[in-house]
Amino acid sequence: MDLQAISKNIQTSAKVVGTTWPLYAFVTSNPLSGYESLPFKEACFRVFTKTGSIAYPEVSFFKHMMEQDFLSEKQVQDILNEHDFQGEVKDFLSALNTFQNNSQLNPNHEVDQILVKWLSVFLDEGLADWQMPDKKQGFYQAWKSLAKYDQNLAFPKGEKLPKSSLDAIHQLTAHLSEAEQLQCFENHFAALPGWVGYIKYRKDNQTDWQENFPLELEDYLAVRLLITKFLGSEVKANVKPSQSQQQLLNILQQCLAEVENHWQKHMLQKLNLKGQTQDKTAKPDAQLVFCIDTRSELIRRNIESKGNYETYGYAGFFGIAMDYEAAFTGLTRKSCPPILSSAFKVTEQNTSAHTQSFQDLETKHKKSEFKGYFLKRMKNILPSAFGFVEGAGLAYAYQLLYRTFGKPKKNKNSASNSVESICETQMHKVSDQSHLSVDEQTQIVKSAFDLTGWKTFAPLIVFAGHGSHTANNPFASSLDCGACAASPGRHNARMIAKLANSKEVRLALKEKHGILVPEDTLFLGAEHNTTTDEIELFDAEAPEEFKDQIRLLKKDLAKAQISATSERLGQEDSVNQAYKKSTDWSETRPEWGLAKNAGFIIGDRNLTKDSNLDGQCFLHSYDWEKDKDGSALNAILNGPMVVTQWINNHYYFSTVDNNMYGSGSKITHNIVGKFGVVQGNGGDLKSGLPLQSVKLTDEENYHQPQRLSVFIHAPKSRLNSLISDNEKIKELLDNQWIHLLVIDPERENQVEKYVGHSAWESITKTKYAEAVMA
Repeated sequence: MDLQAISKNIQTSAKVVGTTWPLYAFVTSNPLSGYESLPFKEACFRVFTKTGSIAYPEVSFFKHMMEQDFLSEKQVQDILNEHDFQGEVKDFLSALNTFQNNSQLNPNHEVDQILVKWLSVFLDEGLADWQMPDKKQGFYQAWKSLAKYDQNLAFPKGEKLPKSSLDAIHQLTAHLSEAEQLQCFENHFAALPGWVGYIKYRKDNQTDWQENFPLELEDYLAVRLLITKFLGSEVKANVKPSQSQQQLLNILQQCLAEVENHWQKHMLQKLNLKGQTQDKTAKPDAQLVFCIDTRSELIRRNIESKGNYETYGYAGFFGIAMDYEAAFTGLTRKSCPPILSSAFKVTEQNTSAHTQSFQDLETKHKKSEFKGYFLKRMKNILPSAFGFVEGAGLAYAYQLLYRTFGKPKKNKNSASNSVESICETQMHKVSDQSHLSVDEQTQIVKSAFDLTGWKTFAPLIVFAGHGSHTANNPFASSLDCGACAASPGRHNARMIAKLANSKEVRLALKEKHGILVPEDTLFLGAEHNTTTDEIELFDAEAPEEFKDQIRLLKKDLAKAQISATSERLGQEDSVNQAYKKSTDWSETRPEWGLAKNAGFIIGDRNLTKDSNLDGQCFLHSYDWEKDKDGSALNAILNGPMVVTQWINNHYYFSTVDNNMYGSGSKITHNIVGKFGVVQGNGGDLKSGLPLQSVKLTDEENYHQPQRLSVFIHAPKSRLNSLISDNEKIKELLDNQWIHLLVIDPERENQVEKYVGHSAWESITKTKYAEAVMA
């Protein structure tokens, strides 16, 4: 087999591993994305054969579902009888418990241990003061020059290693057939999916670290094969499930489906399917657009109850596929979904009115940056490490006590001496650095109106991005905006508000698209802090005539914060408790993030306004009557729905097997190279959520794992057309990675469920027909 064929097999085999995103841009994604071309059931089976991981919920989940009447004992018994299980429900639960607790021993532990040591030092992104030599030559060449000094390898004396990584792989696998080679590669990649996933991330995103210190999949594989050879180890073979284990896997799949069916019934009972419309004779005092994030459901409901307010749901990057360059540092981060290429770059421009404030803020930042650098150097370099620790002990003791017992600082929710108040955002194209034309700016704003089904314009319209403020939390970015590639959405919100306030854009909206934005309407950017439910308005440049309206809105937003945090935390003095969680350096659960996500509702607010959805649903505004050609719905299916499916599966797999797909307990985490964590002193790079993000205790789930159920208020004929025209969407639906239910407004909101391959099943004819009859 030639080297080109080997290279192709490497790329094919690597599909068994998902992407591992770094801590500073922790994107939730499906860890089994490489298997999405297979049915969900088949993908879980394939994973079991590769890793021994049972990708279904634990016994405690099914017990809880039976206690909550989401799964009856009779249903389980019927499933057992259907699969010829010899025994009752209690026998099944006992057998399942034994099956799930018999973890597979790792025969490649020593290989993994040595390889992880080399990967850690090569991939370091500035945490270590002493760097691995020859990194610029790439991982294989750097390792090759040092391998003979590794006393754990028993490196043969006089051994001459192959010239390149592909040459090494060719020599070590020449005796294998193509099928055997593919299986060999897959098993080596599956042995350390976290590290391999991070290698894929570096390559796919062309990071500066990858450009300067390249590590290719063939480098990883060659080094691993050589270590395996030197240790005399064997490649871990595929796990072959016994007949009883296969039986249990089939039963688990069906039990999960029954739980999901019942949850869909439960959710349909909460929705307004009677077709009654809201009274929209009174113009709202303000309209607020929030991210579709499940955490927005709570704050939207509480804001609407505080006054004449209307809220919308829209993906939190607000239709601006951009990179954001931070002021002072020059660091650039993606601020749009990973599935999109960034078309624009946004920077901060100092305005002449705030020159002195800008210079003061820049000086403050430089001092803070130097302080951080100085302290790091003093702690890490050998000559001063011990003396520094001894000398600085009292200062650190004070800091520790203050951060543990000190009173948390609150944001005053007003314009302050910050980047947002003294800088103006500037946007240009990534392709040629040119500024956007008026037509291009107009299209961004129009798309927001189209996708949300906008009808009227209030005097104040707020685009609220969101972010999470926590302390001492390596996983902080996992709590920020999923639609913004784990970045806060504040910069996108500021940018779209600026475009919508432009006189030229408003004129183009009117003359070219028939959209009249009143002159007395002001757009504002904002940020919703999901840890404290505080909403900060970026109103420093607001005209004087809007000050009273803004002041009233802020008062009502403060009231909404009180009721929202009270509902979420269930404690007295809930606002202060929320702030304490955001600043407590020892808090393992500053907030629950997107835990409990299970559904995605695409439709008018009338469907959900009067319902408490308990933070279980993503909410995207959509008006089917204004979307005549289906283009808006098509954009939602291919963008937000795909992203929510990633989030849902990330939480699902992090819950069902937290050691394999999550990251275990935060208590024993160690940060590696600034980009990831491992458990204890080594092992695989963790790619998923920590145990504390999905579980109440080691045994009891907070997130109830199930596949995403999508409810769409639109004609079924429109959905049929869109599904048939979108191969990727059809694949996700046919393979049951997503459940789809349509609420057809042209047929009195009759509900039908997509059952695969263009077929639908009427809910009114199924065993949970009462859902639409209530």
